Amino acid sequence: MKFDTPATTNPIDQLRVVGKPTDRIDGPRKTTGTAPYAYERHDVAKNVAYGVVVGAGIAKGRISTLDVQAAEAAPGVLAIVTAYNAGKLGKGKMNTARLLGGPEIDHYHQAIAVVVAESFEQARAGAALIRVEYAREDGAFSLAKAKDGAKPPKEANDTPPSTQVGDFDGAFAQAAVKIDQTYTTPDQSHAMMEPHATLAVWEGDKLTVWTANQMIDWGRGDLAKTLGLGRDKVRLISPFIGGGFGGKLFLRADVLMAALGAKASGRPVKVALQRPLMMNNTTHRPATIQRLRIAAGRDGKITAIGHESWSGDLPGGGPETAVAQTRLLYAGANRMTAMKLAVLDLPEGNAMRAPGEAPGLMALEIAIDEIAEKVGMDPVQFRIVNDTQVDPEKPERPFSQRRLTECLRTGAERFGWSRRAAPGQRREGPGGRWLIGLGVAAAFRNNIVMKSAARVRLDRRGIVTVETDMTDIGTGTYTILAQTAAEMMGVGLEQVVVRLGDSALPVSAGSGGQWGANSSASGVYAACVALREAIAKKAGIDAKDAVFADGQVRGGGRSVPLGEVAGSEGLAAEDKIEFGDLDKKYQQSTFGGHFVEVAVDAFTGEVRVRRMLAVCAAGRILNPKAARSQVIGAMTMGVGAALMEALHVDERRGFFVNHDLAGYEVPAHADIPHQEVVFLDETDPLSSPMKAKGVGELGICGVAAAVANAIYNATGVRVRDYPVTLDKLLKDLPKVA
Repeated sequence: MKFDTPATTNPIDQLRVVGKPTDRIDGPRKTTGTAPYAYERHDVAKNVAYGVVVGAGIAKGRISTLDVQAAEAAPGVLAIVTAYNAGKLGKGKMNTARLLGGPEIDHYHQAIAVVVAESFEQARAGAALIRVEYAREDGAFSLAKAKDGAKPPKEANDTPPSTQVGDFDGAFAQAAVKIDQTYTTPDQSHAMMEPHATLAVWEGDKLTVWTANQMIDWGRGDLAKTLGLGRDKVRLISPFIGGGFGGKLFLRADVLMAALGAKASGRPVKVALQRPLMMNNTTHRPATIQRLRIAAGRDGKITAIGHESWSGDLPGGGPETAVAQTRLLYAGANRMTAMKLAVLDLPEGNAMRAPGEAPGLMALEIAIDEIAEKVGMDPVQFRIVNDTQVDPEKPERPFSQRRLTECLRTGAERFGWSRRAAPGQRREGPGGRWLIGLGVAAAFRNNIVMKSAARVRLDRRGIVTVETDMTDIGTGTYTILAQTAAEMMGVGLEQVVVRLGDSALPVSAGSGGQWGANSSASGVYAACVALREAIAKKAGIDAKDAVFADGQVRGGGRSVPLGEVAGSEGLAAEDKIEFGDLDKKYQQSTFGGHFVEVAVDAFTGEVRVRRMLAVCAAGRILNPKAARSQVIGAMTMGVGAALMEALHVDERRGFFVNHDLAGYEVPAHADIPHQEVVFLDETDPLSSPMKAKGVGELGICGVAAAVANAIYNATGVRVRDYPVTLDKLLKDLPKVA
C-alpha cells in the first residue's frame, strides 16, 4: 500500500478499540516473570554453555601479547575465541568500530576475547586468567580539548553540517537585545535494565540468535555481513526487550561473541555483557558543547538565531545533531546552524532516546528563557510570540499540524503559571529554607515514517494473528498492533494474537526514532485491508460495501461469521505501507510543553522536583494508557539528564569511570513526584492511515531545560553545564535570612 495522499475516513476512525486506554496484552507475562528475555531462554536449546567477554584494558593502541594458556587449562573451559583464531570478519554497516578488537584496539573495553565454559562462573574465572600486554598510544578523550580541531561532518539522513538563511551575522550585530552563551551536555548512558544478551545456536551453516535488539532486519543484515554469511543463513529472534532507548538499535559484541563462541565450542552459547561493558563497549549519548546566539526586538520577536554544536566520535562516526530542532522550532528571518565533529578515542557515540533534539533542547530552551528575560517578557509568551506555522527555512512548506501554542497555553493554565514569582523570591518552610521555582520548555520531535510490512491470518475459529518482525521494547507494541487488527477486522481484542521480533516474519519499521508504533501499525493496517478484501471476495460480498463487526462480515443483506469464511484452511494476507513524499511537502513534527516546579534547599543546594506536567500534540493517540506510560518514563529520564546523569571520562586512560548502576546515577521513585500528562485531541491525516505520530521520545525533549529553568526561577542562579548538581549552585545561592 502506498501512502501518498492524505488519509480520509477509514475503519480506524470508528475508535471502538483504537484510541482506548487499553491494558498491555503482554502485561501478565511480564509481571509474572514468564516473558522470555534473551538470556532467560531455557526452552529453545539443550546443553547450553556460557560465554564471558573480555574487554580491552586500553583505549588506543595494540595488543602486543595475548596469553590464553592458563585460561584454556581452567576447569570447564570449552573454547576461547580471539581475533587471532576467529577467522576473517567483516564490519556491519551500522557499526563504527569492529565488534572484535585485536591486535589494533579502537576503544576501551572493545571486546578482545570470549571464554566459553560449562558454567557462567567457570567462564568468568577463565576470563580472569587471560593475560594481555598492550602497546598503548596517546588518544583524544576530551571534547573541550579537541573542539578547536573539530571539522564539519558529512551530510547524513538529510542533515547538512551547516545551514544559513538570511543575514545572521548582520542581524545579530544590529539587534537591540541579544544573548551569546555556551552550554554543555555530558556523555550519557542508556542504562537500561536488561543487559545486552544473546543465545546463539548453529545448525550446520545456519545460525539462530535469540537476542535483545530493537531493529531485527538491521541486526540480521549486519550479523550476516560480519560473519560472511548469506542473509538466509541467519535468523534473529527478539520477542521481548527489557529496555533499549537506542542502545540496542545495532548489532553489538554480545551477538557476535555468542555466535563465535558457539561455533568454536560446538555448543549453544549464552553471552550477557557485564554492566561496565554495556557502558564502555556499546554506544552512548555523546557529550556536546553548544553555542547559542539569539537576537530579538523590543517586541520579543526573534530577528536572528544561531546554534552551533560540537560533539565527538570515533573515526568514521557521526555527530550528535543537536542543532536539528533549532531549524524548525521558532520563527526568525535570519538563521544559522553549524555542527562540528571531533575525532575522539572514547567508546562509540550514537543514538539515545531523541538523539539530536534531547541534548539540543537542553541548551536551546535555556537560551530561549534567557533572551525572554532580557527582553522583559514572560517565557511562555515569548515562545508563543515566536511561533510559526511554516518551516522557517522554507516558508512555502507548512507544518502538517502544529499546536505548540495550544500546548503552552493549556499547560500554563493547568499548572498555575500565573503564580510564578521573580527569580529567588518565593520561599517556603521554616526560615524560608526552600526556594520555589517554576520552569517551562517547549518540546519538539520530528515525526519520522518508515516502510513497514505485516502478515495477517484468519483461522476457522475467527482468530486473527498478526505477524511482523516489529519489536516491543516496553512501548506497548503488542497491544497497539492488536488494537489495530481488532479495529480493522471487527473482532474483540481477545480474538487477536500478535507475533513479533522474528526475522522469519515480514520486515517492519522496527523500534527507533519514535517511528515504531505509527509505522508498524500502518503496516498492519495495510495487511488488514488486503485481508478484508480477500474475506469479502470469498464471502461473495462487494468489498466496498463490506462491514466488519462483531466477528462477522456483512453486506448485501448477508452476515457471515469470519471463521466460517476462513474455513479449515484459513485465509492470510501480507502487505506493507510505503510512504510517499507527504513528509517532504509538509513538515511533520510533534510538539509539547513541559512545566516543572522545583524546591531548592537554600542551605545545601539540594533540588527536589515537586510537580511535572507535559502537554503533548502528537496526532491520534492510539492507546492513551501506553502513551502516558511512555511520556512519564521520558519525563523521568529528563529529570535524570537535568540533575544527575553523566558518564565521567578518565582523560588519562580514555574510559567512563562510573560504568555501573552504582556510579551512574539515574532517578529513583523517590526523586519523581506526581506527573500529569495531557494529550491534545488531534489527528494528522498527512502522517499515516492511522493519523497518528510517535510520542515516546517527545516526552524527554525539553524536560531537562524546564528543570534547569525552574531552578533558575527558584534561586536566581543560572547553570549552563549539565547536570545541574548542587556544587554548581552553592556558591551563588541567595543568603538565608
